[in-house]
Amino acid sequence: MTLQLVWFKRDLRLVDHQPLVRALARGPVLPLYIVEPELWIQPDCSARQWAFCRESLQDLQQACAALGQPLIIRSGNAVDVLERARCQLGVSALWSHEETGNAWTFARDRRVAAWARERGIPWHELPQFGVVRRLGTRRGWARRWEARMGEAMTPAPTSLTPLPGIAPGDLPTSEALALRSDPCPHRQHGGRGMALKELDDFLAHRVQRYCRSISSPNLAFNGCSRLSAYITWGCLSMREVLQRSRDLKGRGVSSFTSRLHWHCHFIQKLEDQPPIEWEDFHPFMRGIRSLDHERFAAWAEGQTGVPFVDACMRALRAHGWINFRMRAMLMSFASYNLWLPWRETGLHLARQFVDYEPGIHWSQCQMQSGSTSINTIRIYNPIKQGMDHDPEGTFIRRWCPELEDVPAVHLHEPWSLGGTRPMPIVDCAQSAREAKERIFEIRRSSGFDRHADAIQQRHGSRRSGLPSTRRRRSRRQAADPGVEQLALDL
Repeated sequence: MTLQLVWFKRDLRLVDHQPLVRALARGPVLPLYIVEPELWIQPDCSARQWAFCRESLQDLQQACAALGQPLIIRSGNAVDVLERARCQLGVSALWSHEETGNAWTFARDRRVAAWARERGIPWHELPQFGVVRRLGTRRGWARRWEARMGEAMTPAPTSLTPLPGIAPGDLPTSEALALRSDPCPHRQHGGRGMALKELDDFLAHRVQRYCRSISSPNLAFNGCSRLSAYITWGCLSMREVLQRSRDLKGRGVSSFTSRLHWHCHFIQKLEDQPPIEWEDFHPFMRGIRSLDHERFAAWAEGQTGVPFVDACMRALRAHGWINFRMRAMLMSFASYNLWLPWRETGLHLARQFVDYEPGIHWSQCQMQSGSTSINTIRIYNPIKQGMDHDPEGTFIRRWCPELEDVPAVHLHEPWSLGGTRPMPIVDCAQSAREAKERIFEIRRSSGFDRHADAIQQRHGSRRSGLPSTRRRRSRRQAADPGVEQLALDL
Protein backbone atom coordinates (compact mmCIF):
# COMPACT_ATOMS: atom_id res chain seq x y z
CA MET A 1 0.00 0.00 0.00
CA THR A 2 1.41 3.40 -1.01
CA LEU A 3 0.18 5.28 2.05
CA GLN A 4 0.29 9.07 1.74
CA LEU A 5 0.52 10.97 5.03
CA VAL A 6 -1.08 14.44 4.94
CA TRP A 7 0.15 16.53 7.85
CA PHE A 8 -2.35 19.25 8.76
CA LYS A 9 -0.76 22.27 10.39
CA ARG A 10 -2.33 25.75 10.13
CA ASP A 11 -4.57 24.65 7.24
CA LEU A 12 -7.56 23.17 9.03
CA ARG A 13 -9.93 22.63 6.09
CA LEU A 14 -10.59 20.21 3.22
CA VAL A 15 -11.52 22.78 0.54
CA ASP A 16 -8.66 24.26 -1.53
CA HIS A 17 -6.14 21.94 0.12
CA GLN A 18 -3.60 21.07 -2.57
CA PRO A 19 -1.49 18.65 -0.48
CA LEU A 20 -4.60 16.59 0.24
CA VAL A 21 -5.76 16.55 -3.38
CA ARG A 22 -2.35 15.59 -4.73
CA ALA A 23 -1.83 12.93 -2.08
CA LEU A 24 -5.20 11.37 -2.90
CA ALA A 25 -4.09 11.04 -6.52
CA ARG A 26 -1.19 8.83 -5.33
CA GLY A 27 -2.96 6.46 -2.96
CA PRO A 28 -4.80 6.09 0.36
CA VAL A 29 -4.37 9.07 2.68
CA LEU A 30 -3.72 9.19 6.41
CA PRO A 31 -4.89 12.66 7.58
CA LEU A 32 -2.81 13.59 10.64
CA TYR A 33 -2.63 16.47 13.09
CA ILE A 34 0.21 16.51 15.61
CA VAL A 35 -0.41 18.28 18.91
CA GLU A 36 3.06 19.43 19.93
CA PRO A 37 3.18 20.25 23.66
CA GLU A 38 6.53 22.00 23.29
CA LEU A 39 5.06 24.35 20.69
CA TRP A 40 2.21 25.39 22.94
CA ILE A 41 4.50 26.44 25.79
CA GLN A 42 6.42 28.85 23.57
CA PRO A 43 6.18 32.47 24.81
CA ASP A 44 4.02 33.62 21.89
CA CYS A 45 1.38 30.89 22.35
CA SER A 46 -1.63 30.91 24.66
CA ALA A 47 -4.65 28.96 25.84
CA ARG A 48 -7.03 31.14 23.84
CA GLN A 49 -5.17 30.25 20.65
CA TRP A 50 -5.29 26.56 21.49
CA ALA A 51 -9.01 26.80 22.28
CA PHE A 52 -9.68 28.25 18.81
CA CYS A 53 -7.38 25.69 17.16
CA ARG A 54 -9.02 22.85 19.09
CA GLU A 55 -12.49 23.90 17.95
CA SER A 56 -11.23 24.08 14.38
CA LEU A 57 -9.79 20.58 14.70
CA GLN A 58 -13.07 19.25 16.05
CA ASP A 59 -14.79 20.67 12.96
CA LEU A 60 -12.16 19.06 10.74
CA GLN A 61 -12.55 15.75 12.58
CA GLN A 62 -16.25 15.70 11.75
CA ALA A 63 -15.59 16.59 8.11
CA CYS A 64 -13.00 13.82 7.66
CA ALA A 65 -15.12 11.23 9.45
CA ALA A 66 -18.05 12.03 7.15
CA LEU A 67 -15.82 11.15 4.17
CA GLY A 68 -14.86 7.75 5.58
CA GLN A 69 -11.55 8.24 7.38
CA PRO A 70 -11.26 10.16 10.66
CA LEU A 71 -8.58 12.75 11.24
CA ILE A 72 -5.85 11.10 13.32
CA ILE A 73 -4.70 13.06 16.37
CA ARG A 74 -1.35 12.32 17.97
CA SER A 75 0.51 14.25 20.66
CA GLY A 76 4.26 14.53 20.99
CA ASN A 77 7.39 15.44 19.09
CA ALA A 78 6.66 15.64 15.36
CA VAL A 79 9.65 13.52 14.31
CA ASP A 80 8.76 10.84 16.85
CA VAL A 81 5.13 10.75 15.70
CA LEU A 82 6.12 10.55 12.04
CA GLU A 83 8.67 7.83 12.73
CA ARG A 84 6.06 5.72 14.53
CA ALA A 85 3.71 6.17 11.57
CA ARG A 86 6.49 5.06 9.21
CA CYS A 87 7.29 1.97 11.25
CA GLN A 88 3.70 0.91 11.86
CA LEU A 89 2.05 1.87 8.58
CA GLY A 90 4.75 2.12 5.92
CA VAL A 91 4.40 5.75 4.84
CA SER A 92 5.37 6.37 1.20
CA ALA A 93 5.27 10.18 1.18
CA LEU A 94 4.65 13.14 3.48
CA TRP A 95 2.47 16.05 2.33
CA SER A 96 1.84 19.43 3.92
CA HIS A 97 1.51 23.12 3.26
CA GLU A 98 4.53 25.36 3.68
CA GLU A 99 4.50 27.17 7.00
CA THR A 100 6.05 30.53 7.86
CA GLY A 101 5.73 30.36 11.62
CA ASN A 102 7.86 31.28 14.59
CA ALA A 103 11.44 30.22 15.23
CA TRP A 104 10.30 27.04 16.97
CA THR A 105 8.23 25.77 14.03
CA PHE A 106 11.06 26.67 11.65
CA ALA A 107 13.49 24.55 13.67
CA ARG A 108 10.95 21.72 13.89
CA ASP A 109 10.45 21.74 10.12
CA ARG A 110 14.20 21.46 9.63
CA ARG A 111 14.26 18.42 11.90
CA VAL A 112 11.37 16.87 9.98
CA ALA A 113 13.14 17.56 6.68
CA ALA A 114 16.28 15.83 8.00
CA TRP A 115 14.21 12.84 9.14
CA ALA A 116 12.50 12.57 5.75
CA ARG A 117 15.85 12.65 3.93
CA GLU A 118 17.34 9.99 6.21
CA ARG A 119 14.33 7.72 5.71
CA GLY A 120 14.11 8.32 1.98
CA ILE A 121 10.57 9.68 2.27
CA PRO A 122 9.72 12.57 -0.05
CA TRP A 123 8.20 15.56 1.76
CA HIS A 124 6.01 17.58 -0.59
CA GLU A 125 5.48 21.08 0.83
CA LEU A 126 3.07 23.21 -1.21
CA PRO A 127 2.36 26.95 -0.93
CA GLN A 128 -0.37 27.93 1.51
CA PHE A 129 -0.99 31.37 0.01
CA GLY A 130 1.12 34.08 -1.68
CA VAL A 131 4.42 33.67 0.17
CA VAL A 132 7.29 32.52 -2.05
CA ARG A 133 9.90 30.25 -0.50
CA ARG A 134 13.55 30.95 -1.37
CA LEU A 135 12.59 34.22 -3.03
CA GLY A 136 15.54 35.77 -4.83
CA THR A 137 14.12 39.24 -5.40
CA ARG A 138 10.95 41.16 -4.61
CA ARG A 139 10.65 42.25 -8.23
CA GLY A 140 7.60 40.68 -9.77
CA TRP A 141 6.34 39.44 -6.40
CA ALA A 142 2.92 41.10 -6.78
CA ARG A 143 2.40 39.46 -10.18
CA ARG A 144 3.25 36.06 -8.74
CA TRP A 145 0.82 36.67 -5.91
CA GLU A 146 -1.96 37.52 -8.36
CA ALA A 147 -1.18 34.44 -10.43
CA ARG A 148 -1.39 32.15 -7.39
CA MET A 149 -4.55 33.75 -6.11
CA GLY A 150 -6.13 33.43 -9.54
CA GLU A 151 -5.67 29.66 -9.74
CA ALA A 152 -8.81 27.56 -9.54
CA MET A 153 -9.70 26.30 -6.08
CA THR A 154 -9.74 22.56 -5.53
CA PRO A 155 -12.98 21.17 -4.06
CA ALA A 156 -13.03 19.00 -0.98
CA PRO A 157 -12.67 15.28 -1.74
CA THR A 158 -15.87 13.28 -1.91
CA SER A 159 -14.44 10.37 0.07
CA LEU A 160 -11.39 9.15 1.98
CA THR A 161 -10.34 5.51 1.94
CA PRO A 162 -10.93 4.03 5.41
CA LEU A 163 -7.80 2.85 7.22
CA PRO A 164 -9.05 0.30 9.77
CA GLY A 165 -7.31 -0.37 13.05
CA ILE A 166 -5.97 3.15 13.62
CA ALA A 167 -7.33 4.86 16.73
CA PRO A 168 -8.37 8.47 16.00
CA GLY A 169 -6.82 9.82 19.18
CA ASP A 170 -7.98 12.62 21.47
CA LEU A 171 -7.52 16.37 21.54
CA PRO A 172 -5.94 17.46 24.84
CA THR A 173 -7.39 20.23 26.96
CA SER A 174 -5.53 23.43 27.78
CA GLU A 175 -4.90 22.01 31.25
CA ALA A 176 -3.34 18.87 29.77
CA LEU A 177 -0.99 21.08 27.76
CA ALA A 178 -0.09 23.00 30.95
CA LEU A 179 -1.30 26.29 29.47
CA ARG A 180 -1.88 29.18 31.83
CA SER A 181 -5.46 30.19 32.54
CA ASP A 182 -6.38 32.70 29.87
CA PRO A 183 -9.98 33.94 30.17
CA CYS A 184 -11.25 35.34 26.88
CA PRO A 185 -15.04 35.50 27.28
CA HIS A 186 -15.84 37.17 23.95
CA ARG A 187 -13.50 35.11 21.76
CA GLN A 188 -14.62 33.98 18.31
CA HIS A 189 -15.16 30.23 17.97
CA GLY A 190 -13.06 28.18 15.58
CA GLY A 191 -13.97 25.85 12.75
CA ARG A 192 -14.79 26.03 9.07
CA GLY A 193 -18.50 26.17 9.73
CA MET A 194 -18.10 29.33 11.80
CA ALA A 195 -15.67 30.71 9.23
CA LEU A 196 -18.15 30.33 6.39
CA LYS A 197 -20.88 32.01 8.42
CA GLU A 198 -18.57 34.97 9.07
CA LEU A 199 -17.51 35.19 5.43
CA ASP A 200 -21.08 34.97 4.16
CA ASP A 201 -22.29 37.63 6.59
CA PHE A 202 -19.42 39.98 5.78
CA LEU A 203 -19.89 39.79 2.02
CA ALA A 204 -23.67 40.00 2.21
CA HIS A 205 -24.10 42.71 4.83
CA ARG A 206 -20.92 44.42 6.02
CA VAL A 207 -18.40 44.82 3.21
CA GLN A 208 -19.95 47.98 1.77
CA ARG A 209 -19.53 49.82 5.09
CA TYR A 210 -16.09 48.29 5.66
CA CYS A 211 -14.12 51.49 4.97
CA ARG A 212 -16.24 53.46 7.45
CA SER A 213 -15.88 50.86 10.18
CA ILE A 214 -12.24 49.88 10.40
CA SER A 215 -10.80 52.79 12.43
CA SER A 216 -13.10 53.11 15.43
CA PRO A 217 -13.25 50.27 17.96
CA ASN A 218 -16.92 51.16 18.43
CA LEU A 219 -17.61 50.04 14.85
CA ALA A 220 -14.79 47.64 14.02
CA PHE A 221 -15.98 44.62 15.99
CA ASN A 222 -19.05 44.43 13.77
CA GLY A 223 -17.67 46.25 10.72
CA CYS A 224 -14.39 44.50 9.93
CA SER A 225 -14.51 41.13 8.20
CA ARG A 226 -13.47 39.30 11.40
CA LEU A 227 -11.92 36.65 9.16
CA SER A 228 -8.33 37.03 10.37
CA ALA A 229 -8.38 34.12 12.84
CA TYR A 230 -10.01 31.84 10.26
CA ILE A 231 -7.32 32.73 7.73
CA THR A 232 -4.54 32.33 10.31
CA TRP A 233 -5.66 28.81 11.24
CA GLY A 234 -6.51 27.87 7.67
CA CYS A 235 -10.25 27.33 8.15
CA LEU A 236 -10.52 29.47 5.01
CA SER A 237 -7.93 29.69 2.27
CA MET A 238 -6.64 33.05 1.13
CA ARG A 239 -7.59 32.19 -2.45
CA GLU A 240 -11.12 31.33 -1.38
CA VAL A 241 -11.64 34.62 0.45
CA LEU A 242 -10.13 36.69 -2.35
CA GLN A 243 -12.06 35.05 -5.17
CA ARG A 244 -15.38 35.25 -3.38
CA SER A 245 -14.74 38.90 -2.53
CA ARG A 246 -13.83 39.81 -6.09
CA ASP A 247 -17.18 38.52 -7.27
CA LEU A 248 -18.56 41.72 -5.72
CA LYS A 249 -18.00 45.38 -6.55
CA GLY A 250 -17.54 48.52 -4.51
CA ARG A 251 -14.99 50.55 -2.57
CA GLY A 252 -15.30 48.35 0.49
CA VAL A 253 -14.48 45.25 -1.55
CA SER A 254 -11.45 46.93 -3.11
CA SER A 255 -10.14 48.08 0.27
CA PHE A 256 -10.63 44.65 1.78
CA THR A 257 -8.94 42.72 -1.03
CA SER A 258 -5.94 45.06 -0.96
CA ARG A 259 -5.43 44.03 2.65
CA LEU A 260 -5.24 40.40 1.62
CA HIS A 261 -2.25 41.36 -0.53
CA TRP A 262 -0.56 43.12 2.40
CA HIS A 263 -1.14 40.02 4.55
CA CYS A 264 1.19 37.98 2.35
CA HIS A 265 3.58 40.90 1.81
CA PHE A 266 4.37 41.01 5.51
CA ILE A 267 4.62 37.26 5.98
CA GLN A 268 7.11 37.24 3.09
CA LYS A 269 9.40 39.43 5.20
CA LEU A 270 9.61 36.80 7.94
CA GLU A 271 10.00 34.04 5.35
CA ASP A 272 12.96 35.92 3.86
CA GLN A 273 14.54 36.91 7.18
CA PRO A 274 13.45 34.73 10.14
CA PRO A 275 15.52 36.62 12.76
CA ILE A 276 13.18 39.64 12.56
CA GLU A 277 11.11 37.78 15.15
CA TRP A 278 13.68 38.78 17.76
CA GLU A 279 16.26 41.02 16.08
CA ASP A 280 15.77 44.61 14.89
CA PHE A 281 15.72 45.08 11.13
CA HIS A 282 18.24 47.89 11.48
CA PRO A 283 21.40 47.15 13.51
CA PHE A 284 21.55 50.71 14.88
CA MET A 285 18.23 50.12 16.67
CA ARG A 286 19.39 47.12 18.66
CA GLY A 287 19.51 47.45 22.43
CA ILE A 288 18.21 51.02 22.62
CA ARG A 289 15.41 50.12 25.08
CA SER A 290 15.36 48.20 28.35
CA LEU A 291 12.43 46.56 30.13
CA ASP A 292 10.79 48.55 32.93
CA HIS A 293 8.71 45.89 34.67
CA GLU A 294 6.30 48.31 36.35
CA ARG A 295 5.54 50.14 33.12
CA PHE A 296 5.19 46.86 31.25
CA ALA A 297 2.74 45.46 33.80
CA ALA A 298 0.62 48.63 33.75
CA TRP A 299 0.44 48.55 29.95
CA ALA A 300 -0.27 44.80 29.75
CA GLU A 301 -3.05 44.99 32.33
CA GLY A 302 -4.71 48.12 30.93
CA GLN A 303 -3.74 50.24 33.94
CA THR A 304 -1.64 53.05 32.40
CA GLY A 305 -4.08 55.79 33.40
CA VAL A 306 -4.56 56.78 29.74
CA PRO A 307 -8.24 55.87 29.24
CA PHE A 308 -8.25 55.00 25.55
CA VAL A 309 -5.09 52.88 25.82
CA ASP A 310 -6.48 51.02 28.82
CA ALA A 311 -9.87 50.48 27.18
CA CYS A 312 -8.24 49.02 24.07
CA MET A 313 -6.01 46.66 26.04
CA ARG A 314 -8.90 45.45 28.19
CA ALA A 315 -11.09 44.90 25.12
CA LEU A 316 -8.29 42.96 23.44
CA ARG A 317 -7.85 40.73 26.48
CA ALA A 318 -11.57 39.96 26.52
CA HIS A 319 -12.04 39.41 22.77
CA GLY A 320 -8.68 38.11 21.54
CA TRP A 321 -8.99 40.69 18.77
CA ILE A 322 -9.04 44.43 18.22
CA ASN A 323 -8.92 46.48 15.05
CA PHE A 324 -5.60 47.23 13.44
CA ARG A 325 -5.37 50.95 14.18
CA MET A 326 -5.78 50.20 17.86
CA ARG A 327 -3.16 47.44 17.67
CA ALA A 328 -0.78 49.96 16.17
CA MET A 329 -1.60 52.50 18.87
CA LEU A 330 -1.02 49.99 21.67
CA MET A 331 2.37 49.06 20.22
CA SER A 332 3.29 52.68 19.55
CA PHE A 333 2.43 53.71 23.11
CA ALA A 334 4.51 50.86 24.54
CA SER A 335 7.48 51.52 22.26
CA TYR A 336 7.61 55.32 22.30
CA ASN A 337 5.76 56.71 25.31
CA LEU A 338 6.82 53.92 27.66
CA TRP A 339 10.09 53.20 25.79
CA LEU A 340 9.68 49.44 26.23
CA PRO A 341 11.50 46.89 24.01
CA TRP A 342 9.28 45.62 21.19
CA ARG A 343 10.19 41.96 21.68
CA GLU A 344 8.72 41.79 25.19
CA THR A 345 5.63 43.86 24.41
CA GLY A 346 5.23 41.95 21.15
CA LEU A 347 5.14 38.63 22.99
CA HIS A 348 2.39 39.88 25.26
CA LEU A 349 0.30 41.04 22.30
CA ALA A 350 0.98 37.80 20.42
CA ARG A 351 -0.53 35.81 23.29
CA GLN A 352 -3.61 38.04 23.31
CA PHE A 353 -4.30 37.69 19.58
CA VAL A 354 -6.33 34.63 18.60
CA ASP A 355 -5.36 35.57 15.03
CA TYR A 356 -1.62 35.77 15.81
CA GLU A 357 0.29 35.47 12.55
CA PRO A 358 4.05 35.71 13.22
CA GLY A 359 4.99 37.22 9.87
CA ILE A 360 2.50 40.06 10.19
CA HIS A 361 2.92 40.52 13.91
CA TRP A 362 6.68 40.89 14.16
CA SER A 363 6.94 43.11 11.09
CA GLN A 364 4.31 45.38 12.62
CA CYS A 365 5.95 45.36 16.06
CA GLN A 366 9.15 46.60 14.49
CA MET A 367 7.34 49.09 12.28
CA GLN A 368 5.40 50.62 15.17
CA SER A 369 8.56 50.93 17.26
CA GLY A 370 10.65 52.60 14.56
CA SER A 371 13.02 49.66 14.13
CA THR A 372 12.56 49.05 10.40
CA SER A 373 14.27 52.34 9.39
CA ILE A 374 12.29 52.47 6.11
CA ASN A 375 8.92 53.59 7.48
CA THR A 376 7.67 56.91 8.74
CA ILE A 377 8.07 57.38 12.49
CA ARG A 378 4.42 57.18 13.49
CA ILE A 379 3.88 58.06 17.14
CA TYR A 380 0.20 57.85 17.93
CA ASN A 381 -1.23 60.42 20.31
CA PRO A 382 -3.53 58.19 22.39
CA ILE A 383 -5.57 61.13 23.64
CA LYS A 384 -6.23 62.40 20.12
CA GLN A 385 -6.93 58.85 18.93
CA GLY A 386 -9.57 58.55 21.62
CA MET A 387 -11.15 61.88 20.76
CA ASP A 388 -11.17 61.00 17.05
CA HIS A 389 -12.46 57.45 17.29
CA ASP A 390 -14.43 57.46 20.55
CA PRO A 391 -15.60 61.08 20.81
CA GLU A 392 -18.55 60.31 23.08
CA GLY A 393 -16.46 58.02 25.25
CA THR A 394 -18.74 55.03 24.66
CA PHE A 395 -15.86 52.59 24.29
CA ILE A 396 -13.95 54.00 27.25
CA ARG A 397 -16.97 53.85 29.55
CA ARG A 398 -17.63 50.24 28.59
CA TRP A 399 -14.13 49.02 29.35
CA CYS A 400 -13.10 51.47 32.09
CA PRO A 401 -16.12 51.52 34.42
CA GLU A 402 -14.06 53.31 37.06
CA LEU A 403 -14.48 56.43 34.88
CA GLU A 404 -18.27 56.27 34.66
CA ASP A 405 -18.73 59.43 36.74
CA VAL A 406 -16.24 61.52 34.71
CA PRO A 407 -17.93 64.18 32.53
CA ALA A 408 -17.52 63.60 28.79
CA VAL A 409 -15.47 66.76 28.35
CA HIS A 410 -12.80 65.34 30.70
CA LEU A 411 -13.13 61.63 29.89
CA HIS A 412 -10.07 61.38 27.62
CA GLU A 413 -7.92 63.25 30.20
CA PRO A 414 -9.58 62.61 33.57
CA TRP A 415 -6.56 63.99 35.42
CA SER A 416 -7.54 67.42 34.07
CA LEU A 417 -10.29 67.42 36.72
CA GLY A 418 -7.61 67.73 39.37
CA GLY A 419 -8.30 66.61 42.89
CA THR A 420 -7.42 63.01 43.67
CA ARG A 421 -7.62 61.75 40.09
CA PRO A 422 -4.44 59.74 39.38
CA MET A 423 -2.07 60.95 36.71
CA PRO A 424 -1.11 58.61 33.84
CA ILE A 425 2.14 56.73 34.31
CA VAL A 426 3.79 59.00 31.70
CA ASP A 427 3.14 62.42 30.25
CA CYS A 428 1.95 61.53 26.74
CA ALA A 429 3.19 64.69 25.01
CA GLN A 430 6.57 64.88 26.73
CA SER A 431 7.35 61.16 26.33
CA ALA A 432 6.46 61.34 22.63
CA ARG A 433 8.81 64.29 22.10
CA GLU A 434 11.64 62.52 23.91
CA ALA A 435 11.12 59.33 21.90
CA LYS A 436 11.11 61.21 18.60
CA GLU A 437 14.34 62.98 19.52
CA ARG A 438 15.99 59.67 20.42
CA ILE A 439 14.92 57.97 17.19
CA PHE A 440 15.94 60.83 14.92
CA GLU A 441 19.28 61.14 16.67
CA ILE A 442 19.93 57.50 15.77
CA ARG A 443 18.72 58.06 12.20
CA ARG A 444 21.19 60.91 11.77
CA SER A 445 24.10 58.65 12.71
CA SER A 446 26.85 58.04 10.17
CA GLY A 447 26.18 54.83 8.27
CA PHE A 448 22.50 54.61 9.16
CA ASP A 449 21.29 55.30 5.61
CA ARG A 450 23.49 52.59 4.11
CA HIS A 451 21.81 49.90 6.22
CA ALA A 452 18.37 51.41 5.55
CA ASP A 453 18.97 51.23 1.79
CA ALA A 454 19.81 47.54 2.05
CA ILE A 455 16.65 46.89 4.07
CA GLN A 456 14.53 48.71 1.50
CA GLN A 457 16.08 46.71 -1.34
CA ARG A 458 15.33 43.44 0.43
CA HIS A 459 11.93 44.07 1.99
CA GLY A 460 10.36 47.14 0.40
CA SER A 461 7.13 46.74 -1.51
CA ARG A 462 7.65 46.81 -5.28
CA ARG A 463 3.93 47.25 -5.74
CA SER A 464 4.06 50.68 -4.16
CA GLY A 465 6.06 52.12 -7.04
CA LEU A 466 8.19 54.08 -4.61
CA PRO A 467 11.87 54.53 -5.42
CA SER A 468 14.78 52.96 -3.66
CA THR A 469 16.12 54.88 -0.70
CA ARG A 470 19.26 55.40 -2.77
CA ARG A 471 17.50 58.28 -4.48
CA ARG A 472 17.61 61.59 -2.70
CA ARG A 473 14.74 61.98 -0.26
CA SER A 474 14.00 63.21 3.20
CA ARG A 475 14.65 60.68 5.91
CA ARG A 476 11.19 61.57 7.23
CA GLN A 477 9.58 60.13 4.10
CA ALA A 478 8.54 56.51 4.24
CA ALA A 479 10.13 54.09 1.82
CA ASP A 480 7.11 51.83 2.04
CA PRO A 481 3.70 53.46 1.70
CA GLY A 482 2.14 54.72 4.90
CA VAL A 483 -0.86 52.53 4.24
CA GLU A 484 1.26 49.53 5.22
CA GLN A 485 0.95 50.56 8.82
CA LEU A 486 -2.84 50.49 8.77
CA ALA A 487 -3.51 47.94 6.09
CA LEU A 488 -4.37 44.76 7.91
CA ASP A 489 -7.88 45.14 9.30
CA LEU A 490 -9.33 41.76 8.39
